[in-house]
Amino acid sequence: MDLLNTLVDKGLRREPLSRAEALAVLGTSDDELLDVVAAAGKVRRHWFGRRVKLNYLVNLKSGLCPEDCSYCSQRLGSTAGILKYTWLKPHEASEAAAAGLAGGAKRVCLVASGRGPTDRDVDRVSDTIKAIKDQNEGVEVCACLGLLSDGQAERLREAGADAYNHNLNTSEATYGEITTTHTYADRVDTVQKAHAAGLSACSGLIAGMGESDEDLVDVVFSLRELDPDSVPVNFLIPFEGTPLAKEWNLTPQRCLRILAMVRFVCPDAEVRIAGGREVHLRTMQPLALHLANSIFLGDYLTSEGQAGKADLEMIADAGFEVEGADQVTLPEHRATATAGGGCGSGESAGCGSHAGGGCGSHESEGAGAGCGSHAGGGVCGSAASAPAAATPAGEARTDLVAVRRRGAGTDLAPNA
Repeated sequence: MDLLNTLVDKGLRREPLSRAEALAVLGTSDDELLDVVAAAGKVRRHWFGRRVKLNYLVNLKSGLCPEDCSYCSQRLGSTAGILKYTWLKPHEASEAAAAGLAGGAKRVCLVASGRGPTDRDVDRVSDTIKAIKDQNEGVEVCACLGLLSDGQAERLREAGADAYNHNLNTSEATYGEITTTHTYADRVDTVQKAHAAGLSACSGLIAGMGESDEDLVDVVFSLRELDPDSVPVNFLIPFEGTPLAKEWNLTPQRCLRILAMVRFVCPDAEVRIAGGREVHLRTMQPLALHLANSIFLGDYLTSEGQAGKADLEMIADAGFEVEGADQVTLPEHRATATAGGGCGSGESAGCGSHAGGGCGSHESEGAGAGCGSHAGGGVCGSAASAPAAATPAGEARTDLVAVRRRGAGTDLAPNA
C-alpha cells in the first residue's frame, strides 16, 4: 500500500502525519492488518530495536476517590468489589516494588487514587521514592498522583522521581461526557507542570469507551503536541459497578490498528501497552509487541494481569528481549532532551501528555484490568478455563476480568 510506505518513511524521519493519514490507518481492513503491523513494526524497530521495557505498578492508595471518571473502578459511586486501603508505608511500597524489579522491571510506577496530592501526600511519596531507590540502584520511578498544584512537581523531582504520569484519556470534545469533576484543561496543565519541573512526561489514552475514530486521532494528536516521552495505550475493561460496564467495543484487530496509529503519530516515543491488553488483545498480544516497546508486568491497580512468567515467555517466544537496566529506553535525541524533537515531528513538538494510563493512572490501569490466572497459566483467563473464542465487538467477556486480590494492600504475594 502506498499509504503504508509513506507512513514508514515519515516515521523514520519523524515527520508528522496528517489527520487523514492517521484516520486511514484506523480504517484499514482485516485483510490489510498484517501489512499495517509490519509497516509500523519497521518504525518501532528503527527507534527501539527488539527491546521491551517492563514497568511495574504499585497501588499506594486504592479506592476512596472523590472523582467521577466513568471508566474507573475507584471512582466516586463505584460498586466494583475492589480492594480499598489508605496509604502504604514506604517500606511496604518498597517491598511491593521489589517483586516487580526481580521479575525484570526497570521502572516502578507509584499510583494513588484521588483528585491530586496534598503537600503531606507529596512528603509520603517522597519518602517512598527514597526507600525504593535506596534498595535498588538505577531503578526508574514514575509517580501518578492526579492533578498537581504549583511546586509539587518540583518537589517530586527533588525527591528522586524520574517521571510523572497523567493521561488525557480521550478527546477534548468528549471529555465532559466521561468526567465532570475536573476538566481536560486540568489534565493538560498537570502534564505541562511535570515537563516544566524536568520530569519525563508520561501521558496516554483509553480506547474502547465508545469514542469515534476522530476522537482517537484527536487525543493522539493532542498528545503529540504535549510531547511526552512515553504514551500508554489503555484498553477499557468494563468493570461491573461502573458507568461503562456495558461498553465492550474492542476486538484484537481494532486494538492493533490503534497501536499502529499511535506508533506512526509518535514514532520515537515509548509506546506502552497498558491496562486491558490481556482482555482485548488476548492471543494476539505477541503481534502488539511489533508496535509497542513497553508493557506492564504482572497485575494492574485493581485488576489482575497475565502471570509475570507468561509475560516473559511471550516476549522471548515472539523474538524480543527484555530491556536491561543498563540500556537507555529512548532514542538519543529524546534521552538527551536536546533540540526539542518530539514524537512525530522532525523539528517541533512530539507526542505528549499524561492522559489516562501510563505509569499507572488510578483512572485506567485499575479499571483496565488483566485476566491472568493465580496459577500463572496461559495468555488469558485462569489455568482451568477453556480457551477463549474470538469475541466480536460488543460481546461482553466478563469472565476475563478479575479483581486484584493479591500484592499491595494484601498479605498475599504479588504477581510479578
